[in-house]
Amino acid sequence: MKHINYILVALFGLLLTSCQDEYSFPDVELQGDQLNFMVTQADGNDNELILQSMEPDYISYWSYTDTNGSQIGTSNEDSLRVTLPFAGSYNVYYTAYTKGGAVEADPVSVEVSSNDEEYFSDEEWAMLTNGVKGKTWVLDMISPVGWAGLDYPYNESGSDYWNWFPDYAGNEWVMDNKDWGEITFDLDGGYNVEVIQTAINSNSQTTSIGSFNYNIDNHTIRFNGVDVLFGGDYYGDVSNWTSVNVVEISENSLRLAVVRDQSRTGEGVAQIVFHYKPKE
Repeated sequence: MKHINYILVALFGLLLTSCQDEYSFPDVELQGDQLNFMVTQADGNDNELILQSMEPDYISYWSYTDTNGSQIGTSNEDSLRVTLPFAGSYNVYYTAYTKGGAVEADPVSVEVSSNDEEYFSDEEWAMLTNGVKGKTWVLDMISPVGWAGLDYPYNESGSDYWNWFPDYAGNEWVMDNKDWGEITFDLDGGYNVEVIQTAINSNSQTTSIGSFNYNIDNHTIRFNGVDVLFGGDYYGDVSNWTSVNVVEISENSLRLAVVRDQSRTGEGVAQIVFHYKPKE
């Protein structure tokens, strides 16, 4: 049985056993191609799916997967609407739970032509990712790294509101001037991110691929499966390289901050702010 949550299957089995008086399923053997249901896309908005079962005597179970084949949602409703914000190919699976067991229809494939413009309407999405096409950022070696208070820049009256963004010409000690790699964001079928990271003491590079979540309201990015691109010998000073603060974002400038704890040396806690520019 494909794409079925086996815990749910067990629960349905208990339901069918213990509630025979409440649920009376027709004692009819069905084939998947005999199930009566519809999967349609809304007129004028193919990002919205309309799922409807016309099998009132059975329990419905829907499962839908994204372009990569990953399950992105399930439901036991007979009728529902599902928003698919990303362009790409999707499969919808419908299963009817009958007295004789589960009957699964063949998957229905749908194509979403473009990303949902309203869902990604905030200009910061375009600044960060350039949408489906993607956008690659590299460390800006004119001012690659700086330091800031923990509440910079979103608490202008806070006692910890301070920053120091050095120019590299006067602060070469901060980090070597070399190719530290690159970070690429795109919205091609999902929240995709790729990081090419150069080693601290050599020019060898590693590549990692993952996903990200961008919270525009509180200006934070959480990386899944990758670390943020960094430069300099700071890795051991930071306990979390996956949850970062967006200190600045524009078409041509991106500053991401991680928390550095140097309490043991008396330097205290601060944000390390890495400055990126679009790759030419």
